[in-house]
Amino acid sequence: MAKLYFHYATMNAGKTTMLLQASYNYRERGMTTMLFVAGHYRKGDRGYIESRIGLESEAEMFRDGDDLFARIAEHHKHLTVHCVFVDEAQFLGEEQVWQLARVTDRLNIPVMCYGLRTDFQGKLFSGSQALLAIADELREVRTICRCGRKATMVVRLGQDGKVARQGEQVAIGKAAYVSLCRRHWEEEMGRLPPEDLVGFANG
Repeated sequence: MAKLYFHYATMNAGKTTMLLQASYNYRERGMTTMLFVAGHYRKGDRGYIESRIGLESEAEMFRDGDDLFARIAEHHKHLTVHCVFVDEAQFLGEEQVWQLARVTDRLNIPVMCYGLRTDFQGKLFSGSQALLAIADELREVRTICRCGRKATMVVRLGQDGKVARQGEQVAIGKAAYVSLCRRHWEEEMGRLPPEDLVGFANG
């Protein structure tokens, strides 16, 4: 029975490397995979997936309103698809997540989604929210905060190197991101008065 998977993490946890390695494993065994990436990530008119350690692959692009079930089903008619991989899955629309669920339920093709859970303000992305609600399996990809604790949040740094507390949810190529634990994210975002932090440390 095929399943819909959501592998989620903060920035720089190795999600894309895992995706490309898993797709390679299928192809090494003579199987066919379809790779999708959000339309924000492209080279020329092609989608492009690239990991921090240098692994890369062309991919199909998805944009708002695209019918992913129809695209995968049409491809599957001509060439059997053994697994579908989706990078930057946080940018999926809710209906697109349901389309991917139908790929597993009606075409019996496993779908592996990789993406962020929350944005720099600690709010769920639409695609992540839907995946958390209906995916068959949730898998956390872990990375660490500067303090050594598990990082579950991310802050955005502006061009001045300071933490941004406001702004658009998506700012690809315009900012840097740092993964932090929840405690240090709250501190960086100014969510706790300094006196409360002192009291907590002394308590």
